[in-house]
Amino acid sequence: MIFQGITHHCLEPKSLRNLFAFSFCEQNKMKRQQRTMMFESLDDWAQDMGRLRGACRLVAENAEFDLSPNLPQFFIVPSNVSEADLNPFQGHGLPMWCWSHHSGCALFKTSSLPVTLLQEDPAAQAYMEKMLTAVAHNYLFSVKTEDLSDTLPSVPDLQLAYNKFKHFFLIENTTDFWVSDVKWLSSLDSCGWLDIIRQCLQKAMEVVECLEKENANVLIMEEGGSDLCCVISSLAQLMLDPFYRTLPGFQSLIQKEWVAGGHRFLDRCNQLHLKDKEKVSPVFLLFLECVMVLVWQYGPSFQFTETYLTVLSDSLHVPVFSTFLFNSQHHRHTFIQAESPHAPCNVLRCPVAWDWSVQFDCKAQELFINPLYTEKNRMQRASQRSQLHKHQRQLSLPSSGFKLSPKRGFFKDEADSLKKILRVKRLSRWMLSPDPTSSSSREFYQAWQGRPLDYHGLILPCVDGPWLRLWMQRYLRWVQEVQIFGGGLVTVLSQVYGLLEEVRGLRRELDHRGGVPGARLQRTRVSGGETLTRGGTPTPGSLVRLSSSFPFSALRSNSSYKPSIPNSQLHGLGPSGELEEGAQDLDDPESVV
Repeated sequence: MIFQGITHHCLEPKSLRNLFAFSFCEQNKMKRQQRTMMFESLDDWAQDMGRLRGACRLVAENAEFDLSPNLPQFFIVPSNVSEADLNPFQGHGLPMWCWSHHSGCALFKTSSLPVTLLQEDPAAQAYMEKMLTAVAHNYLFSVKTEDLSDTLPSVPDLQLAYNKFKHFFLIENTTDFWVSDVKWLSSLDSCGWLDIIRQCLQKAMEVVECLEKENANVLIMEEGGSDLCCVISSLAQLMLDPFYRTLPGFQSLIQKEWVAGGHRFLDRCNQLHLKDKEKVSPVFLLFLECVMVLVWQYGPSFQFTETYLTVLSDSLHVPVFSTFLFNSQHHRHTFIQAESPHAPCNVLRCPVAWDWSVQFDCKAQELFINPLYTEKNRMQRASQRSQLHKHQRQLSLPSSGFKLSPKRGFFKDEADSLKKILRVKRLSRWMLSPDPTSSSSREFYQAWQGRPLDYHGLILPCVDGPWLRLWMQRYLRWVQEVQIFGGGLVTVLSQVYGLLEEVRGLRRELDHRGGVPGARLQRTRVSGGETLTRGGTPTPGSLVRLSSSFPFSALRSNSSYKPSIPNSQLHGLGPSGELEEGAQDLDDPESVV
């Protein structure tokens, strides 16, 4: 069959224009209810800024990458940044707009200038002061900056911690599993990966606090501006903006902050398996891990599921999608033009990762949608708009004693005072503490907890130890010893899917009463739970027994699962009587719940 497939694709001229594995994708197109913005045109940037009512300037001077290959084709900067300010330092130090709060303040990110250059070049110092002034002018003349290179682990440190972390999941046999299980939790804690997740969530909460509580513009920076800046800015927007918690919104966020933002996917994922290991780091995976914490704690806020994030993390390492195959937009355009400079009809066409019909059929894509997610109705949206103006007026008060001047030329008259304020706020770093949260952030979190919970409003994660857990579906889906056959979260979700299908059926019956009756729903029994289907056909299949790692693994009803523990390990773990009883329970597959 493999030989016939290769022969078919080699002999058919039309198929040579496409990638081998995706010639069938046109047959399984799934209709999208909402478009994923790719941020490759001015319209997408203008639409996103218009949705957030941002008061910034859209830049199109880099459409042909004349300004800098490190910058995207189109981007947004503060209104006070002139055309002359775009050319110096190849885009370094230029504040890039990320998101605007409804009060008027905004979140920006930038790739910082080298410290040696700032110390030795007065022009660099003047340029940075000018950019900070432009950011401060965006709203209330206040800005807080944060150099993520000083407060978060470096990119090599991420790779080091992840290498230690993933070592605990490379299990070859049952004996190795039970040996590692003795010190499983302490080993996970010692590698530091979960602590890095906590630090990133904590830093994103501090950014949210500055935007939501202090109404200050925030400028985050790092050396490249495309690694930790992408992580923190994306997490802050997820906490603040419910649009990015929808499936198309989340994909648009990745396109804006990561793909257009110039994250070096090719180097960080090591798609070419080069020897330069210093560039390899799981930065994007770290972001998905943080998103998983938000999904666990606030499931009804997200339209997508854990299965979707797991599939997305797998697609990151499939080197055929243009989404995760290049280091920047300039790299992508340069590569495509180099492949076919004189034959535009034969331009290399790589599929985007968001076209899930390339990999999965419609039935599989249904597992990406969270059945507990409910979209706001029109009445709720209207009431939210009516309350927004009052809230905006309350938040528009300055958080400090610094007042606006009614005179023109404010920056000229108050230049010295403004520089002093900016310098003080720049040097006053956010508090670092070994505790899960700082005192200021904890007060902000507790005050937010006192409000009624709104799944479509601001959400803040709890970053204390017990609330951070392992992403089991991704890391343990192939380890049989930890599977819960016939149980786990998948059983609960299957029941929820069944109830939703029954409600939809009843609604169809009510809509068609007096006319053509709707499709009759029949109850069928399947192993692992009761499922509601149309026409009496079970969805998972009557011979498949669901497991906690569904849909990535399942157990046939005629198979047996019998984990074994070496006797030497049994006697070393604890009292022999309790362990012998536990071993007898493990020998019985029906006792594994």
